[in-house]
Amino acid sequence: MNLLILSANTGAGHNSCARAVQQCLQAHGQTCVIEDGLSYISPAVSDFISRWHTRLYRYMPGLSKETYEYSEEHPEHFKDSGHLYKLLTSGAERLRQRIQEGGFDTVLCTHVFPALALTVAQKNDPLPIRTAFLATDYTCSPMVDKCDLDLFFIPDPGLIPEFAASGLPEEKQVATGIPVRRDFITATEKAEAKARCGIDPEKAHLLVMCGSMGCGPMRELVELLEMGMRKDMAMTVVCGTNESLYQKLRELPGGRGEVRLLQFTDQVSLLMDSADLYLTKPGGISTTEAAVKGVPMVFVDAVGGCEEHNLELFTARGAAVTAREPQALTELCLELLTDPERREAMAAAARSLSPGDGAEKIFRALQR
Repeated sequence: MNLLILSANTGAGHNSCARAVQQCLQAHGQTCVIEDGLSYISPAVSDFISRWHTRLYRYMPGLSKETYEYSEEHPEHFKDSGHLYKLLTSGAERLRQRIQEGGFDTVLCTHVFPALALTVAQKNDPLPIRTAFLATDYTCSPMVDKCDLDLFFIPDPGLIPEFAASGLPEEKQVATGIPVRRDFITATEKAEAKARCGIDPEKAHLLVMCGSMGCGPMRELVELLEMGMRKDMAMTVVCGTNESLYQKLRELPGGRGEVRLLQFTDQVSLLMDSADLYLTKPGGISTTEAAVKGVPMVFVDAVGGCEEHNLELFTARGAAVTAREPQALTELCLELLTDPERREAMAAAARSLSPGDGAEKIFRALQR
């Protein structure tokens, strides 16, 4: 197989899924290339979309939520003749040429925008290739119904009716789960993971991380949590690429708790192994990684949109809990850190949501 994966630099999730599939294929001796699917429109447009996606998530989450909800409620604005659709598919011919020149026999999209361009490329002058879309959230996002590809890899079999209701034939759907990178499939024993992270193995460890961009009311949450923590608790806060957040948290006066601050790190898998509880926004990738690890979660509904669907599914299945206000979220975390039996029940529910072999299932499906 010679696979081209078209991703997008809108947060870390789409690229993380792409790398998970790439790792699987390379382990099987197959060829796999990951490219920015938005660059076929133009590098400038790709950069613009990426930068504004980050700004909306960090500084204007309300607007981000409203935009997504408007997209769900008004699909007529994304019809084929619309300006947005024409912009997003304007790189279709360049994409088609790249597929031919690269000798690719399979193309997988981890974002809906390049999936639209691939649909147009195949409609205008079809190539003898296999095409697929990989959903990175636990919902059928707007515009996915505009994609006409061979396969649609979805996160959970319970979502088949939702995708079918949007117009995607059930025979094209494959419930693989969201793929995670290989380092998340392997695990380090909790006491050893805590020791490697510099945490006393006897302490209940809370991991706090709201996406790679550090979204949500992180400063207020950390301050409240630190003041409420007992001596037998520890907290690690990962700020990701949000340098401003990191500096603000460093300036906090400090309370009673043991707190470690990290910027962007490649040790998230180890940190999850060390965690007794995970406070996070309900992103599709981060929730799946935690589910594979069996880490109970408390959700911060930081940006809404598709992530609200993730929140609803994980809380309904018993893998996570949530609250609206920072004070209530703080109380939930502190209660759970003192309740190992409830945490274990949530961890079992989380494991049942993601078996962790999504990339392998995708590989097998693409081979048929």
